[in-house]
Amino acid sequence: QVQLVESGEGLVQAGGSLRLSCAASGYTFILPTMGWFRQAPGKEREFVAGITRNGGTLYTDSVQGRFIISRDNAKNTVTLQMNNLKPEDTAVYYCAAGAGAFPSKTPSQWAYWGQGTQVTVSS
Repeated sequence: QVQLVESGEGLVQAGGSLRLSCAASGYTFILPTMGWFRQAPGKEREFVAGITRNGGTLYTDSVQGRFIISRDNAKNTVTLQMNNLKPEDTAVYYCAAGAGAFPSKTPSQWAYWGQGTQVTVSS
């Protein structure tokens, strides 16, 4: 019913910026909450940022002040602007969507996932 397609993967230097985008298609009216997770090699999938339909946001502590999540409900897109990137930000980033009114840090509480995009930060 819903498909999430991500774009924007790339290799950047430490201190640089990168923007990831996610486009939702299908029955997008059932997606009140959207967000981003990431998974580094050997690590569990980690919550990065989430946003409600009305624009309320939640960030994990490690990206607070550096990353910005936004959404365009008319275009059914969600964007993650990543600034001042650090090598520890290197991971596969996944767009996610769920039926909850507020973002959850638990992956199992999200219903749909993007294909994943590789972000590599060099130093």
